[in-house]
Amino acid sequence: MEFNPTTIWFLLGLILALLEFAVPGVILIFFGVGAWVVSVSTYLGLTGSFESQVLLFSITSIVLLFSLRRWIKGKFSGHVSDVQDLTQNLNEFVGKSVVVTKDVIPGKPGGKVEFKGATWSADSDEYIKSGDWATITELDGITLKIKRK
Repeated sequence: MEFNPTTIWFLLGLILALLEFAVPGVILIFFGVGAWVVSVSTYLGLTGSFESQVLLFSITSIVLLFSLRRWIKGKFSGHVSDVQDLTQNLNEFVGKSVVVTKDVIPGKPGGKVEFKGATWSADSDEYIKSGDWATITELDGITLKIKRK
């Protein structure tokens, strides 16, 4: 079986894309896409010489890496400090309603509430009995500060 440059660049891109799953950092995928761009351009007859193929591969891969890496990494890795405001995300809890599942006694740990289908530790400056509704006033670590509704 004879390999032509189009097939070689395509297979190189596939190998690099698959290696992205094994190597952390969200880098190899951009070189894989660069190889696929060269494969397509070679198939269309736009890059006939090896030098032009390597040049297109290098430029495409580097441009994609520097222009898209931060965005892609943020989509797959979660919190990225300059994209996501962590304090704003934590404040999304404030003002939401919860139901008390275990009495909340001021100054005494052990109070529990249900919020978004999960049980959370709760604290309050006032006594709130089980079954009552309350409002979240702040998030303190993994404890919700609440007040009677």
